[in-house]
Amino acid sequence: MIVVGIAGGSASGKTYLTDATVKALSKNYTVTRIAMDDYYKDQSFKTFEERIKTNYDHPSAFDVELLIQNIQSLKQGQSCDKPVYDFSQHNRKNETEQLNPTDILVIEGIFTLEEPEIRNECDLLVFVEAESDIRFIRRLKRDMISRGRSVESVIEQYLTTVKPMHDLFCEPSKIHADLIISNHKNESMKNAVEKLTAKIESLL
Repeated sequence: MIVVGIAGGSASGKTYLTDATVKALSKNYTVTRIAMDDYYKDQSFKTFEERIKTNYDHPSAFDVELLIQNIQSLKQGQSCDKPVYDFSQHNRKNETEQLNPTDILVIEGIFTLEEPEIRNECDLLVFVEAESDIRFIRRLKRDMISRGRSVESVIEQYLTTVKPMHDLFCEPSKIHADLIISNHKNESMKNAVEKLTAKIESLL
């Protein structure tokens, strides 16, 4: 199994890159995709008001231990159960999703390159970069449309946790990347997908 880690700031385009690359690779290989967002720690013991106050943009918000266990199980040819996260409730759902071993495993998340344990499991590390104002506009649209957030809550979260944590943890992790992809314009991503797909196929 080839393991690819894709990181980048919030709304940098890493999810688009991941989805498009997985789609391209799936024509000839079996591929599993893991979103690091699903590995936010379980907070069932907290009230909704308490969950809202959690800093979801800090590495400590993620259950890295479970993610590593799942990655290692897949690499060893074993199926595993992945948590499923509900952004509207700021908590995991009761259901899980079964993952099965495949030719390629793609892990996508803001701290994929920041966490040493995750990096050690990967054969290829990719970082997607985009200008901060572009990322903010994308995040604002996404959170309002797909996550039911208000304009005020998105702005407050961005200024208090998203941007500071990006500058402190995410951006510096770029130094570990084998491949850096610039996504300042959406049209540039088509070439990026082709480049990344070719790189992964060369590893196979």
